[in-house]
Amino acid sequence: MEDMPPPRPKKSEKKKILMLISDTGGGHRASAQAMESMLEQVAPGATDVKIVDVFTHYCPWPYNKFVPGYAVMAKNPWMWKYSWHASNSIKPWRDFSTWSTYVRCKSGFRRLFEEEKPDLVVSLHPLTNEMAINVLDTMAGGKGKRTTPFATIVTDLGAAHRWWFTKHCDACFIPSTAIRKVAKRCGLGVEQIRQYGLPVRPSFWQAPRSRDELVNELGLDADRKTVLIVGGGDGIGSLGKQVEAMAHELGTSLPNGAQIVAVCGKNDVLKAELEATTFENVDVQVCGFVKQMSDYMEIADVMVTKAGPGTIAEATIRGLPTMLSSFLPGQEYGNIPFVIGSGFGEFSKNPKVIARTVRSWMVDPEKLESLSTAARAAALPRATKEIADDLLSLLEEGPLAPELRHAGHLARRRPAEPEPEHESAGAGVGRGVLAPA
Repeated sequence: MEDMPPPRPKKSEKKKILMLISDTGGGHRASAQAMESMLEQVAPGATDVKIVDVFTHYCPWPYNKFVPGYAVMAKNPWMWKYSWHASNSIKPWRDFSTWSTYVRCKSGFRRLFEEEKPDLVVSLHPLTNEMAINVLDTMAGGKGKRTTPFATIVTDLGAAHRWWFTKHCDACFIPSTAIRKVAKRCGLGVEQIRQYGLPVRPSFWQAPRSRDELVNELGLDADRKTVLIVGGGDGIGSLGKQVEAMAHELGTSLPNGAQIVAVCGKNDVLKAELEATTFENVDVQVCGFVKQMSDYMEIADVMVTKAGPGTIAEATIRGLPTMLSSFLPGQEYGNIPFVIGSGFGEFSKNPKVIARTVRSWMVDPEKLESLSTAARAAALPRATKEIADDLLSLLEEGPLAPELRHAGHLARRRPAEPEPEHESAGAGVGRGVLAPA
C-alpha cells in the first residue's frame, strides 16, 4: 500500500509565517510589519506571523553586530559605498562573502527554523535569501528538496543588490521595472517575479481624515503652507542646515507665512538644538520619532527627505511633491531617477538649493499641483494587499518543483502579467485614497 500524504491542517489551524529581516535601517522591519497587518486583515486568524532579526539573535560575531555596524556606515556613506559596490560588482568577493556567511551562520538559521517550524519563510533582507534556502534544503535532505515555500519581498525601489535575488525562490516580489530588470539579469524566471510595489504601513491603506481635523490635532496652522523635512529614523544628514535654509527662504516669500515640520527621528541632540533656535516669520515644529507620518504627509505641501524607498512610496500615495536631499550609496541612488523620472520631485544635497527649489514650487500653485498629480500617478497603494494574497496562495500551494524554478513556465500559477511599460506604471489614485478590497 502506498504511503498516504499527511493530512492538511484544518482551516481553523493557523499557518506559521516566518519573516526574516535585519534591522539595518527601519525599512525592512516596517515592510514586515505592514505585511503582518495586511495578512491579518485579508485572512483574520489564519496566520501566525513572526518577524525575526535573524543575524542579531541567532548568529555569531561579527554578524550579530550588523545593526550598529550599519549605523556607523550610514553616517559615513563612503564606507557603505565601497562595501556595497564591491560585493555587488566583484563576483569573487561576493561569492566569498556568501560562502563565509553560510559557514558561520548556517547553524543559527537552522536553530531558528527548528524552533519555529514555519509553513512559509519570507525574506525581507538581501542577506537572508540564499542562506535561508540552502539551510532549508539541507534540513530536507538535499539541494532542491525543501518542502517549505520561500518568498522574497524586495524593499529597495530604484536599485537593488544582487543578494536580493536567488533562482531557487518560489516568488520574488518587486516594486518597480528597474528592479525587474535586475531580477531577470540574476536569472529569475517570469513566473517567479511579481511586480506590485512596496509594502506600506497600515495608515496609508485608507483615506485620511479631513485636513482641518488633522492640523488641529497636530498643532499646525491650516492657512499656512507646510514643508515636511524628514531626516530618516536616525535623523542623519544635514537636516539642521536644511531647516535653517528653508526658514530663511520661506520667511518672506509667502503671503500667509509658512510652517516647517522637522522630523529628527532618534537624533535627540539635533531636536534640542532646533527647539532652542528662533526662526523669523516661519513656524517650526520639531518632532522626534513620529507615528503619524501619514497625517503629516497629508497636510504637507512638499516633503524634503533622504531617498529612502518606503518614504518615497508613501509620498506617492499621499500625492506629495518630494525634494530628495541625500541617499545611501548603492541601493538608494536608484531612487533619485525614479522620483525625477516620474515627475514628482528633484534632488540636491545643498540645503540652499533645496530651499530655493521648494520655494519656487510653493509660490507656483500650478507647479505644485503638477508635481502632486505626478506623484499620484506613480502610486501603487494596493501592493501590500496583492503581496499578501500571493503569500496566502503560496501557503496553500507549497513550493515550486525544482525543475520549474526560474524555468519561465508554471502551468499551475496564473499566466504572467505583461511587464509595465514604465517604472512608475500602476494604478493611480486620488490624493489620500486607498481602498484595498
